[in-house]
Amino acid sequence: MTELQKHPFRPMTANPSDSSRTPTRRQLLGAAGAAGIAGIAGCADDSSTEEQTFEVGHGEYQQTVSSADFPEELFIYAVQTGWSNWDAVMEAFDDEFGLPLFDDQRTSGEALSDIRANAGNQDYSAYNGFYPVGLEAWDEGFTTDYKPAGWDQVPDAVKTDDGHVTATRQMTVAINYRRDVYDDRGLEEPETWEDLKDPAIAQDLAINVPGAGAGLNAMLSINHAYGGDLDNLDPLFDYLGDLADGGAEHRRNLDQQFTAGEISTYVEFDFGGLSTKFNDDDIPEEDVGVVIPQAPGGGEGAVTAPYGYAMLEDAPNPDAAKLFMDFVLSLDVQELFFDGFVRPIRADELEAPEEFPPDEQYEAATFGIDQVELLEKQSDIVEEILDRSPLPNVEA
Repeated sequence: MTELQKHPFRPMTANPSDSSRTPTRRQLLGAAGAAGIAGIAGCADDSSTEEQTFEVGHGEYQQTVSSADFPEELFIYAVQTGWSNWDAVMEAFDDEFGLPLFDDQRTSGEALSDIRANAGNQDYSAYNGFYPVGLEAWDEGFTTDYKPAGWDQVPDAVKTDDGHVTATRQMTVAINYRRDVYDDRGLEEPETWEDLKDPAIAQDLAINVPGAGAGLNAMLSINHAYGGDLDNLDPLFDYLGDLADGGAEHRRNLDQQFTAGEISTYVEFDFGGLSTKFNDDDIPEEDVGVVIPQAPGGGEGAVTAPYGYAMLEDAPNPDAAKLFMDFVLSLDVQELFFDGFVRPIRADELEAPEEFPPDEQYEAATFGIDQVELLEKQSDIVEEILDRSPLPNVEA
């Protein structure tokens, strides 16, 4: 197999009013990125009927796998079009290896439920999704060990030492706001969580529900910013009480309500705001702002939430799954996550696209949570938020 070619597209900064400019990232991705994907994965051997071998794995897991052992279609949980730029990754994988991926439209939680229901009779070869849910599968004995090529470049905090669960990408809690509405109200761009207490902002502000990963991580960010931890949520509820006085609520489907003008500010992952800004034709790019929030006095205020994968115990097609896992963690494919407004886990080795908030915001504000500790305490944390949140419409 020849080395993957470097993905050629880089963001352009031409004047948006110039109709003759180079197409924007939105236009290229909106067209499925066909030309770009051909650039990164156009080196597949046309002799697809011939057996090919590939070297995979890191360290003691290095081995040779053969295309003769690949299925007609590979099933990996929650690898799906419409999320995290999996569209581009799926197409690149098929182009490179002639192995299509099943479009699995389900959430991380739904994937875990299916893993439990089908243990011992599994059609899927690996779990993919929210990292803490992968840890649940690991804790319940549904995963097996495999360290893909590039495993040594993944931060220790977001991979298990035994090679069962490995992060591949990450999303960071962000404040997404309507610049046009803020301008009309004479408001400055928010920089810290304290700024959201302004009644002119809180009046139509929304935070997702605690049962959603974005909602839970937003509230854990707030709690940390005001001095709390996983054993003390009092700072969170004090803060939410101030927001409730101004009119803020818990809501779902925040991006839709945001573009419709029902809310002017919402707390979500950076992926959500950036996708709305650059991929949603219902709202002009210049009307959407995305900020990584700091604590009131500056410093850590935004959780970085990992997503990743895990091989499943006794699952079919393990060799094909290993090839997929290596592929996803390669730098060329990691850059495809950047193209879809998702920060890859190996982001430090790549140049972030200009569409993202400045690196300085991430460096100043982000922090991680011990994912194993969160796994142990998450159910109790969600229940406490359901019992104590002063914002209307709290639900799982």
